[in-house]
Amino acid sequence: MLKRVFVAPDPGRVRLRFAARGVLGIGFAVLVSGFAGHTLVGMVTGGLAALLALFTVTDATVRGQAVTTALLPLAGLPVLAAAAELHDQPVARDLTFLAVVGAGVYARRWGPRGHSLGVFAFMTYFVAQFLHATPGRLPELYAALLLSVASAAAVRFGLWCYERRMPPAAVPAPPGGRGLARVTTRQAVQATAGAGFALVVGQVISGERWYWAVGATWWIFVNTTSRGETLVRGFRRVMGTVLGIALGFLVAVPLQGAHLPTAVLLAACVFGIFYSAAVSYTWMMLCVTVLAELLYGLLGVLEPALLAVRLAETAVGAVGAVLAVLLVLPVTTHAITDAWIQRALRCVYSATAEAAARLAGDESADPAQRVAELEQLLARVRLSVAPLVHPLNPLPARKRRARHVLSLLDDCVREVRGLAAVAADPEASHDARLAAACWRVESAVEALTGGNAAITAPTDRPTAMDPALAHLHSLEQALSELAHPLRTASERRLVAAE
Repeated sequence: MLKRVFVAPDPGRVRLRFAARGVLGIGFAVLVSGFAGHTLVGMVTGGLAALLALFTVTDATVRGQAVTTALLPLAGLPVLAAAAELHDQPVARDLTFLAVVGAGVYARRWGPRGHSLGVFAFMTYFVAQFLHATPGRLPELYAALLLSVASAAAVRFGLWCYERRMPPAAVPAPPGGRGLARVTTRQAVQATAGAGFALVVGQVISGERWYWAVGATWWIFVNTTSRGETLVRGFRRVMGTVLGIALGFLVAVPLQGAHLPTAVLLAACVFGIFYSAAVSYTWMMLCVTVLAELLYGLLGVLEPALLAVRLAETAVGAVGAVLAVLLVLPVTTHAITDAWIQRALRCVYSATAEAAARLAGDESADPAQRVAELEQLLARVRLSVAPLVHPLNPLPARKRRARHVLSLLDDCVREVRGLAAVAADPEASHDARLAAACWRVESAVEALTGGNAAITAPTDRPTAMDPALAHLHSLEQALSELAHPLRTASERRLVAAE
């Protein structure tokens, strides 16, 4: 787990810059709230709003990110008002919370912007419960939210907009059909059902901290598609919470809200959340748990019993998510994984064709953009296959087959990346054999994605003097080896089934 966070590749130091900017933006937002004369509650609200503005907005372009950031208050302010007005009306408050859960998940069908607005709306309602917001506090909370989102935007789009020097990020849309067959629709129903279970059981455990269970269910559903992904994410959330609570006993409880050391540790937790999010959900949840403990210390309510309640509520939320994905309109891991693998393979061909066109002299061909998209698709395949390669998976044969597929897809990405690098060299010359090799790659991809995986392995190995052909040869080899685990529909189910 440590290796995944600290040894994981960070091309262009994007994760490092993302985390450093998160600390800077949230720190600036909190300072602005403080200078505006807000109370500690207002400053906490502002800091959390800034965190969401910097963390959840993932549009492909800087302009799209700016538009989504500007829309966040439109999603958050009405929800904040509803949460405060319904503070003393438990039934209406709870039903509204469930409606926010369902709407927030359903909004994902509109891409990254819908996802960001849904998360912001949910978390605004959650924070209102966290801070026990009442109508009398609304003016201050409104001001803190608006000021903090504006402060975070100033840092992100003004002071440190490193995305302007980067190509637009490829954000693959989730596969799905129509109506209830759409993944987002099914997940909206699942999340609402799971949150309902968590809300009821959570209130039995604690009448004051019940919302933790709902929050656990919500975040387990974020960025997951199939039931297998959700089950693994639930396990990792509980594990991260347990580790975070253990660490909280060592650092947060002894501090008891001492301002300077708490501020330093809060900054470290924010950095950890941003830096680890892309590679380890367990580590991210550890940082989130410690951050929540430190905030409770600042508010003067942190005690060991509270940590035990948090663990119990997190477990309830995880159980709610598990029951929902198993019993309510389940989305099988096989269907989702198969769709992601096929899209990744088609992208392999597209990237190869772009590189070949560039080598042939077509200046408009851009294999680098296809490579970026391919890497995003491979990340989605890894997330979908996670249930199979998880250490607790009791089926070793399927685990080996899944790891084999991932290894071969890694080989494909590596060779396509190398081919794109060769194509970017202005002195690279076009070889007539490239067209034939690209045609063979296309045939292999069609065979793999069409269900007829009879592929002939390449025989002639090019010399080191032909780098483009060498990459294409290795790519053909990897595709031919993929034919074994993907030979028939039944074997593909073994690769992708739970």
